[in-house]
Amino acid sequence: MFYRGFADETPGVRALKRDAALDGIRALAALGVWLLHVASNTGVMYGEGMYAWLLSRLGMAVPVFFLLSGLLLYRPWAKAAIEGAPRPAAGLYLWRRALRVLPVYWLVASLALWAWTPLDWTGWVVWLLLLQNYVPGLHSAEGLYQMWTLPIEMAFYLVLPLLGWALHRWAARGGNVPARLLWGIAVLPVVSVATVVAARVLEVPDLALWLPYHLVFFACGMAMAVLSVWLGGSRVIGSLAPQLLVLAFLLYAVLSTPLAGPRTLTLPTLGESMVRMTLEAAVAVLLVAPFALAPDPGSLRHRLLGNPVAAYLGRISYSFFLWHAPVITLHRQITGDPPFTGDFTSLAVVSFIVSLLLSIASYHLIEHVALTLGRRRSAPARPPEAPAPQPVAPAA
Repeated sequence: MFYRGFADETPGVRALKRDAALDGIRALAALGVWLLHVASNTGVMYGEGMYAWLLSRLGMAVPVFFLLSGLLLYRPWAKAAIEGAPRPAAGLYLWRRALRVLPVYWLVASLALWAWTPLDWTGWVVWLLLLQNYVPGLHSAEGLYQMWTLPIEMAFYLVLPLLGWALHRWAARGGNVPARLLWGIAVLPVVSVATVVAARVLEVPDLALWLPYHLVFFACGMAMAVLSVWLGGSRVIGSLAPQLLVLAFLLYAVLSTPLAGPRTLTLPTLGESMVRMTLEAAVAVLLVAPFALAPDPGSLRHRLLGNPVAAYLGRISYSFFLWHAPVITLHRQITGDPPFTGDFTSLAVVSFIVSLLLSIASYHLIEHVALTLGRRRSAPARPPEAPAPQPVAPAA
């Protein structure tokens, strides 16, 4: 979900140049989640008018995060299948994923649970192991309502080596390897559709907290990874980039209507769920494709989202995602505002500044240290030095 970019890919695969614009997209998505929670806590998104509806659909950022994970994490497997590069080492890949996600998560979750949610030791184990989505009654806690996405991310991390292996075997059977990879990946959205249908027909809404429900978004990213390796930079996508981004905004406006379901926690109908999933997948693809499939550092879009400030915010976006909800909760407890009331501007300004400062600290003191440890662990061994040449006796 918050992968650091091409330069931080799996050991055993040649490092690729990092795209700062993708960091900028990640920053934009993190800010979208924060703004959604400010709007929901103050009740602004439940007001009348299109502005309130647009705010209510900022959860669209989550599919963007899922798509980026599929794109960046599956890309080494796509390169292995298409170009014959070494396949990632599953053990080292999982080690680095754990170091990327768990240390700062443990800090934030432990502080919030200790402050607001009394749990016995089993509850602590469930939360610290990211199992809360699978235990009824434990998937939400005060100040941690955004954490439902992390067990889904972790589940994808765990199954990706198996998916990569299976797709590699399927593609190696002959024919056009990239096309076969895309056909194999196309099975994953079908799983999502089946899970959405099961969740509504069988009235099991908690299936929305499981990976199969969201596989369509990861699959879009995986397909984009295949295309980026297969085609390289696409001139067609590059020339159409402005139109694609405008279309993404227009579809987001359609998403921000009752067609995609209610704004409240009321369960959508099956039809509304399908519309919402389709529109979210389309918006995520249209937003990311111009940057992933047509990288052009000189273009206006890259300069806007790939500038140093946006790129840095993208690097600390995981910490920002973790911290913003506890900060909002603490602010509301200090002010004593009843639920769904309060000043939007005040909460936005205070929560942004405090969350940003905490994110900068936790990124440099925890995340960066953990990532450095992961790189040291995965660094290839130094080749043995060649023996010094022995003197040759002169010929008689």
